[in-house]
Amino acid sequence: MLKYYSQQFDVQVTAAGQTVKKTFEVDKSVKTIYGVCILSNRDDLAYYRGSFRLEINKDEIYAEGYSTKKIMSSENVEPNKRCYFIGKIAIANGLITFEYTDSNDGRTVFAPYTVSLSVDGERENEA
Repeated sequence: MLKYYSQQFDVQVTAAGQTVKKTFEVDKSVKTIYGVCILSNRDDLAYYRGSFRLEINKDEIYAEGYSTKKIMSSENVEPNKRCYFIGKIAIANGLITFEYTDSNDGRTVFAPYTVSLSVDGERENEA
């Protein structure tokens, strides 16, 4: 029987215009990923300045330059509806690659911030 799984992966943006790329290993008990969401300790900067690329098992889910605006949610959204459904993707080798790019937008002033990729899925029950 499969159980709900959720994990957050963080990247630190320390300079304006920086691209940060990280590959995260997911626990072997995780079988599928079906939802993603972008969070930040500075929502304004991530929302206006950010774009990203996402790979699961070396399969590109979002191409480079995909706007974070499209999958960020606000506090007005019900907690159970904050992740964007991407279909059930088998996690196989357990690798998620997240590449985040900060770009000047003219409306915000850069300050270091953290961007988090949150994923929802299913894992095996540890009986």
